[in-house]
Amino acid sequence: MSSAIESEAGDLTAALRPGGALRTGCLLAATLALMSLAAFAMLAVAAVTWFRMRRFYTEVLATGLARTILKMWGVRVTFHQDQPFAKCQTIYVSNHTSTLDVFILIALGLPNARFFVFGGTRKWLPMAVIGHLIGTFFTPPQTTRADRVKCFERAERVLRRTGESVYLSPEGERITTGQIGPFNKGAFHLATNLRAPIVPLYIDIPPETNPGLGFAPLPGTVHVYMKPPIETCQWQLDDLESNKKQVRDFYIIMHDDLRRRAS
Repeated sequence: MSSAIESEAGDLTAALRPGGALRTGCLLAATLALMSLAAFAMLAVAAVTWFRMRRFYTEVLATGLARTILKMWGVRVTFHQDQPFAKCQTIYVSNHTSTLDVFILIALGLPNARFFVFGGTRKWLPMAVIGHLIGTFFTPPQTTRADRVKCFERAERVLRRTGESVYLSPEGERITTGQIGPFNKGAFHLATNLRAPIVPLYIDIPPETNPGLGFAPLPGTVHVYMKPPIETCQWQLDDLESNKKQVRDFYIIMHDDLRRRAS
């Protein structure tokens, strides 16, 4: 009897440890509940303010929610920022290795910025509500080229009219190979047409923390590095491929340098 009780206690202890099934399930349930409550609260605030305070919904409400969720999961974010955010319209880009990225990026509080997010996330009602309120551009799958072109054309019209900044990942999908993935043209086409500088962000998530394609990060510290702006005022659409390669090469160098430091 004693050994059976000890075995059950050991199983429960293991389940409650970081990465344990019970802890993960409880945190996922708590995250969904918190996001649902936040979506309802944000919708109420938006209704009272006539849906005219997008920056407040993004930089205060959504940023606070993202920071709370990361804290709940035991994920700390250290932001390495050598200079203040630019006051002009900016195209923020980053590598994309994890489900955590969207929470990390919103937690940074990028000023006056919208986000490109994969449209499939709208199947989760809280994500759909929050995304709509903060002005997210929901992108169609990469296999539907015509729909993606329309999405980017609409985004360009909105950004040209409002002067807002925007974040998107050139990789377009989560890359879990440990390398920098292929870059798409969307971010560079947008930056060229808007004549807006590109600010590279590099998200460094420890392998033991990174859930990759999953939803169960382990506690740890994530480092986000903001690099100096890349000016695009002289860029031409004919040079999209070379400009895309230039920025991707910059990411490869940064990635390799961080890996060397860590080893």
